[in-house]
Amino acid sequence: MTDIEIPAYRSRDNIDLADSDLTEGFDELEAPVIPIPPWLIPAASGLYTWRLVDILNGNGRDATLSPVLLRREELRLDVDRQYPQMTASGTSFAVTERYHWVASLAKIGANHWAGPIWFKDGNAAAFGYTNIDVTVVKSPFVDQRSAKVTFSGGGQRAFTRIYRWTSSAFHPVEFEFDHTPDANPVYAIDTHAHPNRPASLPAENLSIEDVFGRAGFKVTKSSGDSVVPIGGSGANGTWSDAEMHDAMQTYWSRFKNAPQWSMWTFWAALHDQGTSLGGIMFDDIGPNHRQGTAIFTEAFIKDPPAGDAAPGAWVARMRFWTAVHEMGHAFNLAHSWQKALGTPWLPLSNEPEARSFMNYPYNVQGGQGAFFADFPFRFSDPELLFMRHAPSRFVQMGNAEWFDHHGFEQAELDGQSTYRVEVRVNRDRPVFEFLEPVILEVKLTNTGSQPKLLPSTVVDPQEVLVILKQKGKPARQWMPYSRQCRELDMTVLQPGESIYQALPVFAGLNGWDISDPGVYQIQVAVDVGGSVVTSSPLQLRIAPPRSWDEEDVAQEFFSEEVGRTLSFTGTAVLASANEVLRDTVERLPQTRAAIHAAAALAAPLAKDYKMLVIPEASPMAANRVAEAGGIVEQRPARVDAAVKLVGDSVTTQEAAETFGHITFRRNVEAINQALATSGAVQPAAAMQQSLGDILGQRGVLPSVVEAVDDKARALAAAASTGSGKNRRTNGGNGDLRVQKRRNS
Repeated sequence: MTDIEIPAYRSRDNIDLADSDLTEGFDELEAPVIPIPPWLIPAASGLYTWRLVDILNGNGRDATLSPVLLRREELRLDVDRQYPQMTASGTSFAVTERYHWVASLAKIGANHWAGPIWFKDGNAAAFGYTNIDVTVVKSPFVDQRSAKVTFSGGGQRAFTRIYRWTSSAFHPVEFEFDHTPDANPVYAIDTHAHPNRPASLPAENLSIEDVFGRAGFKVTKSSGDSVVPIGGSGANGTWSDAEMHDAMQTYWSRFKNAPQWSMWTFWAALHDQGTSLGGIMFDDIGPNHRQGTAIFTEAFIKDPPAGDAAPGAWVARMRFWTAVHEMGHAFNLAHSWQKALGTPWLPLSNEPEARSFMNYPYNVQGGQGAFFADFPFRFSDPELLFMRHAPSRFVQMGNAEWFDHHGFEQAELDGQSTYRVEVRVNRDRPVFEFLEPVILEVKLTNTGSQPKLLPSTVVDPQEVLVILKQKGKPARQWMPYSRQCRELDMTVLQPGESIYQALPVFAGLNGWDISDPGVYQIQVAVDVGGSVVTSSPLQLRIAPPRSWDEEDVAQEFFSEEVGRTLSFTGTAVLASANEVLRDTVERLPQTRAAIHAAAALAAPLAKDYKMLVIPEASPMAANRVAEAGGIVEQRPARVDAAVKLVGDSVTTQEAAETFGHITFRRNVEAINQALATSGAVQPAAAMQQSLGDILGQRGVLPSVVEAVDDKARALAAAASTGSGKNRRTNGGNGDLRVQKRRNS
C-alpha cells in the first residue's frame, strides 16, 4: 500500500508554522483522540535510518567535533508491500569503515519479526552479531514511524537501535527517456491488451516506472518524455556502437549534475547491425559513472509471430520488455540463465525457465508463447533480493577474488561435455608489445558425434565469462563496456565444426585489465545449453617498453577514454582520447599501438556520422534533451581522410595479427564499404582482394576466405562496368594494395 499524506491527521510537529489557521489556539485546545482506520496504517517495509549526529544534536551537543560522529546506519526492511522477500539488511557508514549485513526474517507477532543474519560484508570484526529482532511502530504520521532492532548472538552483548522511517522505497533512482522521431517507444502497456497472458494478471496500465517501483525503487523523472529532432540527412539512419556510445557520453557530460542513481534511455529506430539487435546497455559512462540504454524499436522486437491474435499488442509488449530488460542490466542483473557464472554476491542457481524480465522469452521451453502465458511482468525473487539488499560493492562489476581461491569450482562443470572451448591468439607466440591492445579469440567446438543446435551468440563477449590474472596479483573478471539484446538466431554446429568470436579483453569496466608488462593467465567459461564448459588457461606476456617515448605515451594511453574509444572503434566527442591516439600514431608509428590508434581515428571519418549535440547555454532545469535544445546532427563522411589515416597498415600481416582475424576482417570491410559508397569502387576491390590474400595465407577457414573473395570479385565487376567512379583516395595513391611489413 502506498503512503498517503492526510492533512487532517497531521501531528503538531509536522504542521507548518506558516499555517496560522491551523496553529492559532493550538496550545489552548486538547486534541481529540480519533481512532485511526486500519487502511490508513502504512506498511512496515521501507528504508529506515539512524545517525549518531542526530542523537548528539538532540542532546544539545556539538556534532561537528569529530569525524567519528558522522557514523550513520541504514535498515532496509522487506516484509510486506510488493513481492516481500522476508529479509532485512543494513549498512553502517563511517569515515574509515563500512559493513553490511543481510538477515532472513519470520513473523513472530504483530509488527514483529526475527531471524538469523546469514550474510556479512566489510569489516566483520566490527559486527559480530548473528541474530536480529525487529519491532515496527506504524503510524500515518511520518515522524512517528520507527523500527526497533535488537542485535544479539555471536558472543556479543545484545544491544538495541531505534531507526527512524525514511522512505517506502529502498533506493532512489531517476529515469529520463528521449527518442528520435523515427523510433516508436513504449513507456507503458495495457497488461490485458494481448490475450496470451496469465489468468491472474491484473488489468492495468503498467509503466516502466511501475515495474522498478515495485522492485523497491523510488522512481522519479525530471519531466515528460521528449523527441530529439534529427537534422539534415541523418533522418532514418541507423546507429553504430560508436555513435550511440558518443551520444551517451554527450548526455552525461552535459547533465553531469543529475542524481547519483540516474539512467538515460534513448530510443532509436535501428542499429547498423540491422534488425537482429534490439538494445544496448552502456555502463559506467562519464566522470560520475552513469548508466545509459539504447532501445532499437524497429528491430526484431517489432515482428510478431505469424498468425498472432493481437500483433499490435505483441509488438508493444516486446518493446516494453526490451526496455525493462536492458535497464535491468544497469542494475547489474545477469541473464536468468547465467547466474551460476560470474561473481554472485551469494551462490545462485540459473533460472532458465524464470518468467522474469531478465530471461529471454524465446529461451524457455515452448518459446515466447509459453513465456508470456505465465509472465507476471516482474523480476524474479533472487533478482529482487539482489536489487534491494546486495551491498554496493557487488553492484560494482569486476571483482573476482573468488577465483583466486576456487577457480571455476563454483560453476557446475560438466565433465562429460561434448564441447571444447579454447581461448587463443592469432600469432605464433602469445607475446604482445607494450601498449598493444590485447584481442583474443574464443573458439567453441562440437566434439561429439551428433549435430548441435546452438544460439549464434553463444560465444559473444557478453555471454562468456573471462577471468584474467596477472602473476602476483588478484584475479579480475573482464567486463565489457556494453551488453546487447539480440534476436535468437540458432545455428547448427556439425561434429568437428567450431564457432569463433573476438574478445577485446584489453579494457572494460575495470579499466585496463591488461596493460603492465608481465605474465597473465586467461581462462574462459561458456554456458552451452545449461552445461558450463571451461577452457584451459592461456598464458600471455606483455613485453616491457622499448623506448622513453613508449613510457611517456603510456601515461595517457592507459586511460578510460582511450580504452572506450578503442573498444568502440572510434569517437567524435572524446577529444582527449583522440588527441592521445594522434600522438601515438605520430610518435610511435612502427608500433602495433599505432595500428589500433589509426583504425580508431579513421572509423568515425569513414561514414556519415551521427552526433547528439546539446548546447551548453541551454536551460538546466530538466535533463530532457529536447528541452535543452538538443538535436541529432550528421557529419558527412571524409573517406579520403580515413584512408590516409590507416595508410599502409590497413591490410598487412601485422594488422591481421594484432587485431585477430575477426576484427581485422571487420575493420577492412568497413573501410571497403566506405570507399565503395563514396564511388571509389576499384580501390575497394583491391583492398578486399588483399584482405582475402592475407586471410588465405594465415590459414583461415576456406569458407571465410571464399566469402571475402566473392565480395572482392563483385566489387571488381562493379568497377569494370563503371557502376562506381574510380577516384584517388589516399593522397594521390589510388592503388591501395600496400606493401606488407615484416611481422615483429
